[in-house]
Amino acid sequence: MEYMPDEELGLADFIIKNRQTFEQTLLKEAVNVASKITDILNTGNIDLLKNAEKLVIYITGNQEDNLIAFAKQEGVAWAQHSLTLSFKLEWVQAIRRTLWHFMYQFDQVNGNDLNREEFFSKEKRINDLVDKFLNTFFISYSNYKDELINSQRKLVEHLSVPIIPISPTVAVLPLIGLVDSYRMQTIEEKVLMDIANLKVQRLIMDLSGVADMEMDVIDLFQKVLKGISMMGCKATITGLRPELVRKMVHSGIAFNKYSETRGTLQETLRNHLIVG
Repeated sequence: MEYMPDEELGLADFIIKNRQTFEQTLLKEAVNVASKITDILNTGNIDLLKNAEKLVIYITGNQEDNLIAFAKQEGVAWAQHSLTLSFKLEWVQAIRRTLWHFMYQFDQVNGNDLNREEFFSKEKRINDLVDKFLNTFFISYSNYKDELINSQRKLVEHLSVPIIPISPTVAVLPLIGLVDSYRMQTIEEKVLMDIANLKVQRLIMDLSGVADMEMDVIDLFQKVLKGISMMGCKATITGLRPELVRKMVHSGIAFNKYSETRGTLQETLRNHLIVG
């Protein structure tokens, strides 16, 4: 295509005026992404060509605040729809190369002759803005994913602490699997909140599904039992395994200061249901 000179056009206007050529050049530069444009539009409602033009306008207009806000928005959008990061990286690098191509054409058709200092000043400004967009995008993407993972983990952990009311004042908490310090903190939070909300006076905690606990976790568990007692609730522990009891005995930690222990959950439930 022959680029027509227009002294009144700025670089951004020049690119918009030659939009079709800009898009064709960009698609040739981003070979792998070009075939995915429709898929990305359908999956995340993200128009790559439209957004490329928006990014170029922010860069050529030195609109750093708009560029950063746009990068954050893009990062969240790509994270929400789990779009491939390598496509984004290839696309932005293709935009960088296409932009430099059009800057050259703009200077050619307008007879601009930059000296070395002017060229390197422009090169630094343009590339710094492109890099700032990429850095902000990846940070936004990562932050969103981290928050999502943390919220999902918290949800899973809360679901793994099922407090089941069996009467107006009695509830059961069966614990199964690995109990580490993180999960014990979740147990503490959930137990104390549910005791208050459900008006639980007796909490039966069944540990038959817990094979072992580290010493620091046992210590945290004792503090949870203390907290239960301070809430005016009585704790009953059932199903303690021999390995766990042996570790507690040798360490000098005992749960009977803030709770009572029983052999099996079935026996304990039967006694409380009869009493109820």
